[in-house]
Amino acid sequence: MTTPAPSVAESEPVKRPASEAVEEPASSAPEGQTESGESAAKKHRPQIEKEDTAAYMGTKRSKVRGNIRGADNYKGKRTDGWGSQSRNAQDAAAAAAKAAAGEDSTAAQDNDENKEARIPKRKIALLMGYCGTGYQGMQVNPNAKTIEGDLFKAMIAAGAVSKDNADDIKKVSMMRSARTDKGVHAAGNVVSLKMIVEDPDVITKINDNLPEQIRLFGYVRTMNSFNAKTLCDSRVYEYLLPTYVFLPRPPLPERPEGEAPTTTVLRDAPEGSMAWDENVKISTPEEMAEKRKYRIDEATLAKVREAFQAYEGTHNFHNFTIGKKFNDRACNRYMMTFKASDPKMIQGTEWLSLKVHGQSFMLHQIRKMVGLVVMMIRTETPVNLIPETFKANQINIPKAPSLGLLLERPQFLTYNRKVAATHQPLDFDPYTEEMDAFKEKFIYDGIIKEELEFNRFDEYLQILDGHADRYNFKYLNKEGAIPEGAIIQRGQGSAAPAESDVESDGSS
Repeated sequence: MTTPAPSVAESEPVKRPASEAVEEPASSAPEGQTESGESAAKKHRPQIEKEDTAAYMGTKRSKVRGNIRGADNYKGKRTDGWGSQSRNAQDAAAAAAKAAAGEDSTAAQDNDENKEARIPKRKIALLMGYCGTGYQGMQVNPNAKTIEGDLFKAMIAAGAVSKDNADDIKKVSMMRSARTDKGVHAAGNVVSLKMIVEDPDVITKINDNLPEQIRLFGYVRTMNSFNAKTLCDSRVYEYLLPTYVFLPRPPLPERPEGEAPTTTVLRDAPEGSMAWDENVKISTPEEMAEKRKYRIDEATLAKVREAFQAYEGTHNFHNFTIGKKFNDRACNRYMMTFKASDPKMIQGTEWLSLKVHGQSFMLHQIRKMVGLVVMMIRTETPVNLIPETFKANQINIPKAPSLGLLLERPQFLTYNRKVAATHQPLDFDPYTEEMDAFKEKFIYDGIIKEELEFNRFDEYLQILDGHADRYNFKYLNKEGAIPEGAIIQRGQGSAAPAESDVESDGSS
């Protein structure tokens, strides 16, 4: 059977020889439109609609047709003017009015006069110290009094930050090597940023605009990619602790079995006290005088040192922070050393200086490590409890007060080796004398003064003892084992917070 020849409509367009080509008259219409004003896409639509494009376009066929139809509505085809209320019309009218009044050149001249000369910024590392009392922490936060907030204002006033960058701290790329939170001090911390350093007295001028409890020791020019947080190798923290916290724990108040703990607001608490209910015993001045007579003996000091040494190495510290699970790899932290000094007498009270050198720290970690050792010594719990805390079972460990904690200094050993041939090393050693004087006057003296005035560490212990049943301290026992009853089950909330649980310190 013979196949019928295709019709003229279905056949390919007739190809004319070049000699027979018909010359079409030139059109005066704009490109893409016919003389009648319709677009080329609209003119040829019937032919495209008629063709069977499914064979080679597939599922894109309808999309192509939609694009062709949309071309008809393109606003570039508009022939009438913009509406009087449209933004384009308003902008055009405003520009015409300014041009007629000669305002354009005047405004440009005013802007040039008001704009300060551009002074180059340099990437530097600021070496600083501060007393955290009265501040909500190191890192700048909206509507909060912070160390970085006051530092940025002082830099603007001293001309170290230009007016163009004064509206946003992010414009100078500020980053700190360790973020401390409410009430935590720093004898040494490093802040990296871009700063104007043309003035040789820039550090003095910034200090003149800072409160006395924040001091800049100096600065070091760094490579442009320097970041104080990511290039910091490790951090050294110090914790000051009065030795009377290691006195044996007194007998806890007995409560009938099955009776729920009650809370009665404490109305006659001393001014400045953080105790909030009658379960917390407030020590009398006579009782505090007796406690401050305590002197730690060699055997107890050896146990303290052994306990802190048990934290050294790489361990899973999930029980020493909040919001972390055992299987979270971020809980694995490396503690290089954790040492306790010889006791030192300060204003009638014996103190220990604890120093921990670690690669990095989690939220609350140092304060919880200190808190656990204090409770263990008070209850004669053996040191073998500490390795048990690195296992999967979750227990409730209260934090020690923020008052005694301070960042001693961050370290940048790897960075210093890398830039030894091109840049000055990032080191606090040239400022040791100045740092020690600042630490004695604004940090140590502040810690001692607040402890003597408010008995912060005794109050912390009284809060723990008064709410021992809520905190579930069954892991404090003679065997150093964590019993089933002390484990926090999934979905079970932790105890009501003591003072030390209300505050937080970002890096420890």
